[in-house]
Parts: sequence; C-alpha cells; structure tokens
Amino acid sequence: MSFLRVLLAILFPPLSVLDRGCGSVLIVLLLTLCGWVPGVIAALVILNNPK
Repeated sequence: MSFLRVLLAILFPPLSVLDRGCGSVLIVLLLTLCGWVPGVIAALVILNNPK
C-alpha cells in the first residue's frame, strides 16, 4: 500500500479501489454511503489484500 492509496482511501474510499474490480468498488461505495468509517475500513482491507 502506498501512501497515496491510503490517503485516497481515507478521503474517498471508492476511488482508491478502482483497479480491484467492479465488485470491490460497489461494496466500498455501498459501505461509504451507509457511513464513512465502514467504507474506509473496507477500502483499507481490500487494499491490504494482494491482487
């Protein structure tokens, strides 16, 4: 995880997982709409997993 990705995950979580596929983006987007913190946590978890 690069610093830019982590910063992007904190500021706008769905944008940080664009390269991980449509499913990841949708999950993070829905969680972000439910609350900012769940979206950030999901984005960081997805970014922490290898491709």
